[in-house]
Amino acid sequence: MPALPDDHTDTDLLPRFTALVDRARDRARDGGAGPLGAELLTRWAEPQRHYHTTDHLRAVLDRLDELAGRAADPEAVELAAWFHDAVYDPADATPAGNEERSAVLAEQRLPGVGLPADRTAEVARLVRLTAGHDPAPGDTNGAALCDADLAVLAGSPEEYAAYTAAVRQEYGFVPSEAFRQGRARVLRGLLGLPRLFRTPYGAERWEATARYNLTAELELLTR
Repeated sequence: MPALPDDHTDTDLLPRFTALVDRARDRARDGGAGPLGAELLTRWAEPQRHYHTTDHLRAVLDRLDELAGRAADPEAVELAAWFHDAVYDPADATPAGNEERSAVLAEQRLPGVGLPADRTAEVARLVRLTAGHDPAPGDTNGAALCDADLAVLAGSPEEYAAYTAAVRQEYGFVPSEAFRQGRARVLRGLLGLPRLFRTPYGAERWEATARYNLTAELELLTR
C-alpha cells in the first residue's frame, strides 16, 4: 500500500473509500480497495496542489451528501468525485488534460478492485464531464457531481476569497497579466452557462450566490 504523507491528516477518508468500493463493486470479483484509496489520497496531497487538495475532495463529498437521492447511481458519482482531480498538473494547458488523465486512471484502477465494466465506464464519463461542468438534461449523475464540484463558488466572502487565493497559488508560475486574462476567460465561461447548478437543490441554494461571487471577481480582474 502506498504510504500516506507524514503530515496527512485525512486518513478518515480511507475507510470511507473502502466502504464505497464495497458497495459499488461486483462482489464476485472481490479485491482490496485499501491500496487504491491510499494511492488516491497520496495523489490529492501532492505539493503542487493548493486548492485541489484533500480539503476540496472532502468538500465535494460533503456536498454529495447534501445532494443524496438526486443521482441515479450515487456510488458511481462518489467514485467519480474521488477520481475527478486525482491527476492534477496546473501547468497542463491542453483542453481537459487533467480530467482526461484522471478518467484514464479510473479506467485502469477500478477493474482491479472488482468494479463492473459498466460502472467503471460511468465513473470515467463523469470524471470527463467535470472538464466543462455541462451535463445533459436528465443526466442526474452528472448534475450531482458537477453541482458538488462547483459548490465552492457559492461560499461566503471569506470562503470565496480563500478559494481564489488558493487557485492563484497553484498558478504562481503564470505572470500576473496572463493569469488575469486566463482567469477572466474561465469566469466568463461559467457565467455564460444558462445554469451553473443543474439539481433543483443546487439551483435554489447556490446559484445566486455563486453568480454574485463570479461577477464580483470578474469585475476586480478587469478593472
